Amino acid sequence: MATFAATLAATELARPSVAASFTLKEATISNINAAFNSGLINAQKLVQLYLDRITAYDLPSGLNLNSIISLNPNALAQAAALDAERATTGARSLLHGIPVLLKDNIDTSFLPNTAGFLGLKDSLPPDNATITQKLIDSGAIILGKTSPTEFANFLTNGMPAGYNSLNGYTLNPYNPVPLPGGDGRPLLSPGGSSAGSGAAMAANLATIAIGTETSGSILSPSNQNSLVGIKPTVGLWSRDGIIPIAASQDTAGPMARSVTDAAILLGALTGYDPKDPLTAESIGRAKTDYTPYLQLDALQGAKLGYYTKPNANTASGAEQLSIFNKAIDTIRSLGATVTEIAFTPPNNSSSVLTYEFKRDLNLYLETLGSSATIQSIDDVYDFINDYIANDPDPATGAFKYGQTRIAASRLIDLSPTSADTLKYLQDRALDILNSRTLGIDKFMADNGLDAVLFSGASGAGIGARAGYPTVIVPAGYQSLNNLNPLGISFLAKAYEEDKLLGYAYAYEQASLVRTDPLSTPPLAGETVTSVPGPLPLAGAGMALVWSRRLRRRIGMKPTARN
Repeated sequence: MATFAATLAATELARPSVAASFTLKEATISNINAAFNSGLINAQKLVQLYLDRITAYDLPSGLNLNSIISLNPNALAQAAALDAERATTGARSLLHGIPVLLKDNIDTSFLPNTAGFLGLKDSLPPDNATITQKLIDSGAIILGKTSPTEFANFLTNGMPAGYNSLNGYTLNPYNPVPLPGGDGRPLLSPGGSSAGSGAAMAANLATIAIGTETSGSILSPSNQNSLVGIKPTVGLWSRDGIIPIAASQDTAGPMARSVTDAAILLGALTGYDPKDPLTAESIGRAKTDYTPYLQLDALQGAKLGYYTKPNANTASGAEQLSIFNKAIDTIRSLGATVTEIAFTPPNNSSSVLTYEFKRDLNLYLETLGSSATIQSIDDVYDFINDYIANDPDPATGAFKYGQTRIAASRLIDLSPTSADTLKYLQDRALDILNSRTLGIDKFMADNGLDAVLFSGASGAGIGARAGYPTVIVPAGYQSLNNLNPLGISFLAKAYEEDKLLGYAYAYEQASLVRTDPLSTPPLAGETVTSVPGPLPLAGAGMALVWSRRLRRRIGMKPTARN
């Protein structure tokens, strides 16, 4: 953290900007720091503004997006302490006083970590995940946890993105209505499995958020919610304290409304962590500040290629292709060469996720201690079976979509010489060969490319198997497909986030595509033009009230707090 703070000392903290007015709509980390420096707002006021939006747009009494599963009842008190620290010793970093939402599979010692699973509703981890602790050390405020697709969408087949047994469905703020005549699922998917982080960011319920991805779970909700999402190189951020699917592909990453905010958050959480040995590979390759690479001319002279594009055989596909082509035209206008190149990367039917899910989930559950009620994948399976057996209407109950993936994974034989282990090792080697050597590496080397382009999140699978980074940026909106946003993705080789962020920033600033959803407009008081007085005393207890409402909605019991 000291390295990050020292790097920032040469930028905005050393030369603080100030603001004459502040509006919460689409506010960035830089906007907020300028408002802090001007005295227009403080962290307490900022937290209160976001809590007001959560009440208006996320709770059942309002729009009921249902994107947040629990709130930090101490957020306002922590904000007050950080305001006092800023006034006396200064800000720790650009994240000082910035409210952050974490996907609810990232350990927080002061809020349960559930993966959306009813059986973990009271599971309070013994400590914070490494990235959680880094955020706290930087002065960020953990505002709450966002609702995920259950077990990162590896519980079963056929479950809609954004659903979990603990919290139900998350709606997409760009079209926040259920599917007519459906089972409760949204008409417009929020994307999975970081659905809550995506919907909350689109609705401006916090400044920044963190999602996690095994294959598409940052990129898909970023695409669906018109966000900037970064799926980092596997190993750039520590995975300690994160409920997993598969260690070979899992990573957390930023979700934000601007490339700059995503870049700031990315640099804040890099670094070696002995709790995650894979982070050793990032030494000398990771950056603690990616903002110097955000240049308007970053695409000048770049050579980009793509081998897949939207299928124009349907009206919806034709509209997607039009958005994709327009994005490519913008990229070309910025000095890049963009070429469509025929290529079919090899693929195989892999057992990797099924094998690693049992192995890695068991390892995580062991960290909860001997008193935890869920200690293995078998306990998860048994909990669901017992719940279904006692459910008067299992066809519409919490586990109505079943548990087919867990049922398959729990039967895997993890012993070193088993047939399952030998098949897994073969499949993992094939995944690397096909996604890297014969896939991305070959495509880029044969054509002299700096990066690969994909429409939306369509390149998530090959990038996930390779462990390579991808940055997605808003590219447009589909009038024929339920107002669905569509992004464009930039993918490159391991630890090339700096280059990708430059490309994404140049495109973002030239296109300025993103618009906020009409369903979540600004509330009264979100534009500030004078220095605020003290926060009303009544406000100090409001975070606890909201958290209790959320807990009551999902049946959670009060838990210990830091």
